[in-house]
Amino acid sequence: MEFSEVVRRRRMVREYEDRPLARDVVERVVASALRAPSAGFSQGWAFLVLTEADDRRRFWRHVPTRVENTPRIQNAPLVVVPLSHRDAYLERYARSDKGWTDRDEARWPVPYWHLDAAMASLLMLLTAVDEGLGAYFFGIAPENVAAFRADFDVPEAFTPIGAVSVGYRAVDLEPQAPSVSARRRPAEDVVHRGRFARHEEET
Repeated sequence: MEFSEVVRRRRMVREYEDRPLARDVVERVVASALRAPSAGFSQGWAFLVLTEADDRRRFWRHVPTRVENTPRIQNAPLVVVPLSHRDAYLERYARSDKGWTDRDEARWPVPYWHLDAAMASLLMLLTAVDEGLGAYFFGIAPENVAAFRADFDVPEAFTPIGAVSVGYRAVDLEPQAPSVSARRRPAEDVVHRGRFARHEEET
């Protein structure tokens, strides 16, 4: 599939067929995440890959709202939880070629450890489309993170930035038309060329 077509087709798919994925497909989705850019090539991430039915059942307990709203999300044969590792970045930038030996987080304009894990997540979403699959990125509510960590032995140093479900889109789903308030904003409202110009509402 052409890359432009992959980008055009990408949608958040929340309901799946109860249908397994081939192992090589799973590996390609996960391998794509490892190609994401990272600040200083820190690669401060980890990926909890859940393919076994028991593991996935345990995972869905920690995102009850998703299950309540779209029960067939649990059919996804693959769930990947991207984890960011802040200390890997602080350590990397304390080395001689960077020189931030104070390890001060204030030096970072934004937390790149989260940003890089998010870019890795996007590569998994795009790879899923290229494989003819659906995928969905969603968050784990703060009040559920501690139980998630305990259930899957995730160290405190690693932060789950969300989760990615991947599978075959449920075939009986009707095309979903966005509501008026949720339509994609036109380019002229969000793309600013040369300088940021404020769009004044007409009165």
